[in-house]
Amino acid sequence: MEAQKAQARKSVLNYGLLLGFILVVLGVVMYVLDYHLQPHWSFMVLTLIVFIAVVTYGIKAFKKENGGFLSIGEAIKVGVGIALVAAIISGIWVLLLTTVIEPGFMEQAIELERQKAFANNPGLTDEQWEKGLEMSEAFRGPWVTFAFTLVVDMLFGLLIGLIAGAVMKQNRPYEV
Repeated sequence: MEAQKAQARKSVLNYGLLLGFILVVLGVVMYVLDYHLQPHWSFMVLTLIVFIAVVTYGIKAFKKENGGFLSIGEAIKVGVGIALVAAIISGIWVLLLTTVIEPGFMEQAIELERQKAFANNPGLTDEQWEKGLEMSEAFRGPWVTFAFTLVVDMLFGLLIGLIAGAVMKQNRPYEV
């Protein structure tokens, strides 16, 4: 008689919603503290630590629910799933921020980048800047940002799932 395997859906949804909520809270804090255009490095580090911790803990919870067994494939599936749910939630926050709450967000970000570019490269001309701006126009929309958030978060989920799965791997006795 074969033992029942746990479904990843419960861990993916629970920990994906938790991570998404935490990422939105961090985003709101960054907005309130006026770090949304130029985030302080500590926010990036904190976000990365939280991301790794929640995905890893979600994989660990799945392993526990699965009778203490976990394959690398299951860990990757749970890691990517958690990251996907969280990315959708945090992506919705970014869409709201850039289109409703702060509609001039992109223009402000471009102006800050312009100031940095001219300060770091005194030989840069206005013509060169405008040409670069034209070339990057297709990548500046809110939906492109949303898609980019999905892809990057899922890649992080994949990487964390791979590493956590390699560390926590425990095959069932009848599996190779």
